[in-house]
Amino acid sequence: MNQLLAKTFLWMFVGLLVTFLTGYIVSINENMLLSIFGGPLFWLIIILEFALVIFFSARVHKMKPMTARICFLLYSFVSGLTFSSIFVGFEVGSVMYVFLIAAIVFAIFGAIGFLTKIDLSKIGVYLIMGLFAIIICCFINLFVADATFDLVISIIALLIFFGFTAYDIHKLKILSEAGIDGDVVAINGAFQLYLDFINIFLHLLSIVGNSKD
Repeated sequence: MNQLLAKTFLWMFVGLLVTFLTGYIVSINENMLLSIFGGPLFWLIIILEFALVIFFSARVHKMKPMTARICFLLYSFVSGLTFSSIFVGFEVGSVMYVFLIAAIVFAIFGAIGFLTKIDLSKIGVYLIMGLFAIIICCFINLFVADATFDLVISIIALLIFFGFTAYDIHKLKILSEAGIDGDVVAINGAFQLYLDFINIFLHLLSIVGNSKD
């Protein structure tokens, strides 16, 4: 594996570790759960998550490496706060099982992105269009609350993030072959792959996860 991908996967792993550890620690602390989900703090955290995504995506290439690392780890931590609801709502064994499935699927599509000779850069626009469509459908389903519609959304979202995984790793491979190997590039790549993995995990969990109900 080339140096850029090695650094990218290392930071992705660190981000996932921060998110899952934060989520688990919060889930076993009743006072913290009540503080987050029992009042307006939850919506402030959601807004902060979106703000960090927008800020990081817009400014990452102008950041110093240390600033990029701090922003990425901060986002991973904030995501972990809301992630605690997963450990509360689903059996821990089921969460770990789905995590393993997500890791395997992620690895498969990552390998496709790395090994393929096809130029995947052309599919980026279609993936983004599909992502916006999914976001709109999710917003609509907040009011409709249809279980079948939710299942369809999750399946389509999985296909989109499978594509994003292959696309993002293919893009990193091209950057590496072009001699681009900066720490900020690795952090940005880790952030993109982190989002791909988290979304694959969450949508798989909604389809096959065992809830505690």
